[in-house]
Amino acid sequence: MALSMSQASISIFTQQLTTLSGLIDKAAEHCKAKGVDPSNMIGARLAPDMFPFSRQVQLATDHAKGATARLSGRENPKFEDTESTFEELKARIAKTLAFVKSVPASEIDGSEEKDVSITVGGQPRTLKGQRYFLQNALPNFFFHVTTAYDILRNQGVAIGKRDYMGTY
Repeated sequence: MALSMSQASISIFTQQLTTLSGLIDKAAEHCKAKGVDPSNMIGARLAPDMFPFSRQVQLATDHAKGATARLSGRENPKFEDTESTFEELKARIAKTLAFVKSVPASEIDGSEEKDVSITVGGQPRTLKGQRYFLQNALPNFFFHVTTAYDILRNQGVAIGKRDYMGTY
């Protein structure tokens, strides 16, 4: 049996966003135990020209909800990108998960050949659904989840591969 678009998207987004929320819990615990100001962790970057932890979480959720919306034909929920606490970041993840889980598989399945319009580097592009998902949305989603993980790890949070992989 072939892997459907909904199986490839909804399950991955759900697993990794749930994991990302758990990583935030571990970061909050670390800050409390070590006396670290949470705003320092939330603003931490791997390199000066990279986005901070908070923006990595925002972008991961943007790619999950954006892909789900584009593939299903639903309106993409708009979030303000104002989160500045662990609690606010977790709430954003929860809102994204609620949206992703609310979309029936039937609205995503069959979107392989659907035209999906996005902007890349300021330039509009139209891709078929499967290409968009596999070559843009999914790699971007994983990049930002992984970078968020890496920032926490770099800041001394005791997390490892099992924490990144989550439950599957």
